[in-house]
Amino acid sequence: MRTELVTEPSDRDRPNEDFASVALPASGLGGALVVLDGVTPPKGDDGCVHGVPWFATRLGGTLTELSVSLPDVTLTEVLARAIRRTADAHAGTCDLSHPRTPQATVVLVRWSADTVEYLVLSDSALLLQSPPGVVTPVLDDRLSRVPRTSLASDAIADATVRNKEGGFFTAAADPSVAERAVTGTAARADVRALAALTDGATRWTEKFHEGDWADLFTVVRKEGARALVERVRELEAADAQERKHLRRSKTHDDATVAYVEL
Repeated sequence: MRTELVTEPSDRDRPNEDFASVALPASGLGGALVVLDGVTPPKGDDGCVHGVPWFATRLGGTLTELSVSLPDVTLTEVLARAIRRTADAHAGTCDLSHPRTPQATVVLVRWSADTVEYLVLSDSALLLQSPPGVVTPVLDDRLSRVPRTSLASDAIADATVRNKEGGFFTAAADPSVAERAVTGTAARADVRALAALTDGATRWTEKFHEGDWADLFTVVRKEGARALVERVRELEAADAQERKHLRRSKTHDDATVAYVEL
């Protein structure tokens, strides 16, 4: 099995709000992958004394633990329990009713000897490659379907459509949001490799249009996760002045790539 994790902050002077982990239980029969993209609040206004990096670390660590320690519990329930446990950890000090209480996108994958289970919530991406080489994206595209007039910017979605009907959903303080995730199961024999990416890395396809999902997967498989992030950084730098591709988005974003060959 080959695993590779790369995560890079948008700015060396700012904490990385992404989280990534790969867990390989001692039994050697399976494993799990977790990738989160913490949502940056405008001007740090989120009603929390801890901040987004703390939240992403607590939620990501809990997801990693529960996904491997509770193999018979569905990923939807794993996410619900992780959100509840994380909320309990700061309910006494923070305003969890704040519309921008710390939150994150989620990609969660768990594999056994027979199956590959997956869950995607919000705009991080999961790519599954079959033995013949066909790449299938698993996406939660609700954010992209929200009218631009309803969003404060491409980077910071307005609280009036976040975790609301007709809008889009992220993992915050409400465990019931887990039911909104895109989920599925594939036979392990049908999945040769997989990649999970935050939207700072998927810019290569979604913002800069350098290739489709299969092309992006090929870059990661052949050149490595670091190569994809470096390509994105080069494109961001070239677009910094013209803003042809990023428009209202921030020039750089935290970028995370997790790759697993089964």
